[in-house]
Amino acid sequence: MAKKRTKKRTHKVIENEKIPKSFVVRFGKVGSTVSELVRDIRRVMEPHTASKLRERKTNKLRDYLMVAGQYGVTQFVLFSQSAMGTNMKIATLPRGPTLTFRVKQYALSKDCRALLKNPKSLGSEFKTSPLLILNNFGANEERGVQFKLMTTVFQNMFPSIDPSTMHLADARRVVLLNYNEETENIEFRHYLITVNAVGVTKGIKKLLNQEYTKNDKSGSKKKAELKSFEDIGEYVLNEDYASDSEIEDNGESSVVLPQNYIGRGNRKSEQRSVKLVEIGPRMELELVKVEDGMCEGDVMYHKYIHKTEKEIKEMKLKKQKMLTEKALRKKKQEENVEKKKALKESKKKNKKSASGKEQNDEDSSSEEERDPNSDNEKKNVEKGPNKKQKLNSNTNFKKTEPGNSSKAKTSTFAKKNTRQPARLGFNKKTKPRPRKH
Repeated sequence: MAKKRTKKRTHKVIENEKIPKSFVVRFGKVGSTVSELVRDIRRVMEPHTASKLRERKTNKLRDYLMVAGQYGVTQFVLFSQSAMGTNMKIATLPRGPTLTFRVKQYALSKDCRALLKNPKSLGSEFKTSPLLILNNFGANEERGVQFKLMTTVFQNMFPSIDPSTMHLADARRVVLLNYNEETENIEFRHYLITVNAVGVTKGIKKLLNQEYTKNDKSGSKKKAELKSFEDIGEYVLNEDYASDSEIEDNGESSVVLPQNYIGRGNRKSEQRSVKLVEIGPRMELELVKVEDGMCEGDVMYHKYIHKTEKEIKEMKLKKQKMLTEKALRKKKQEENVEKKKALKESKKKNKKSASGKEQNDEDSSSEEERDPNSDNEKKNVEKGPNKKQKLNSNTNFKKTEPGNSSKAKTSTFAKKNTRQPARLGFNKKTKPRPRKH
């Protein structure tokens, strides 16, 4: 008998319930650049977002709320445009809170990549969620409750990580949020993590990583040229750097890899330098308003509008009055609907009862037509005996005297027989031919 196979690939499956998922949507009329910004933010939030979501002009917030529960969506990122500028809302499902930001400045991903000398093609980097870094978001009582709430909302937008259990190869991107105390704005940045060799020059890096340079004349890609050097040592010892970003640091960003990482030569316990390359988008956000509910409810914080306690109480009373009036209108409307339904049902019942009576009358009349015996009995009672009954009763016919047969009076039976030629097809006006004896 064959030996039973034991499971070896017993890896832990990620619990999808704990992973935050999002919808990035635009509302109303927005420009083409805002639409591109929405696509870039979806790219940042991948893979736990609806990257191919298509909006319509007729879609409302309730349409997305009806679908969100089926897909386990936990956050909405809503973009809109007004005369004041571009706005961004981050709403937490199902009961809020909702944070409203004003986008002071922004740059698209294509603009950020255009600044790079050697931009890399991206693809597999978006299969894993980015790492979130919050800078200058420490607890401070002077900043208010809205600051703590904003910090927790940002933390809940991305999945949490455990450094002791996570795979190093899953760390491919970084989202950096920096709070500027002077302007009180939040700076949003998106970076790509790159790992390179340490202690080698630019030429050796190209040989190790097999990087390609672009020919300006033809536009085709080719390997680094060595014909301008007389000796390979000149190429190896060349310290000419293309830009300030490529200058070697003094081991400040070098680390020893605890696990294998993606790329050539990035093995465990190797020393490598870690760098961040900005891939965009870039935003500068200003917190304007904090609402208690899902895009509605009490305003917990507003940067430009400040109200006293008296005004807040008046607003609450006014709102409560509106809600009570709305409930009364709804109740009255439901009562009217029930009355109309009852009236309609009573009309239907009356109509059915009337149609039932008519049908019973028709059935009784049809039964009378179907019973011939009852009709005959009624006729006999009213009109007396029938002709056949008369014939049966008058069995003794009168005898004619001899010699007066032509003048004799015939019986009713004989009179009846005189009409027989007309029934056989003769014309009533024509007389029958005499028979030959």
